[in-house]
Amino acid sequence: MKLSTKGRYGVRAMFDLALHGGEGAITLKSVAQREHISEKYLEHLFSSLKKAGLIHSVRGAQGGYRLARPASEITLGDIIRVLEGPVAPTDCVVEENSDAVCERADDCVMRTIWCRVRDAVNEILDSITLEEIVEEQRKLTGEGYMYYI
Repeated sequence: MKLSTKGRYGVRAMFDLALHGGEGAITLKSVAQREHISEKYLEHLFSSLKKAGLIHSVRGAQGGYRLARPASEITLGDIIRVLEGPVAPTDCVVEENSDAVCERADDCVMRTIWCRVRDAVNEILDSITLEEIVEEQRKLTGEGYMYYI
């Protein structure tokens, strides 16, 4: 499984909103600059994320975007499924796509294996929240820690 730029950039943009969420609404321009993503491309991604209820927009002079839920309640799986669609290694194991099941589905050992791969990947993506990624970033950069000598 390989994520497209849509999924990768979407995760980066959502991470940016989570990281800077305490600063109020975040402008599209500031996310684009920090994450080195085109504003036009971000507009497209944010439109999908907004429709899915993961972010909301704030109008006005201090406007921009915010997470629609706490960072602890948004997982990588939520973001990737909105932008990429279902996470599955083959079409025959896409849960929402019963039409893609082939005539060999009942006795295909590989389908069973692909289902296990799909479930494992989804379990991992659904276990990682934006809050965890923000905490990891802060540990990595030392931000938010007080050192006493």
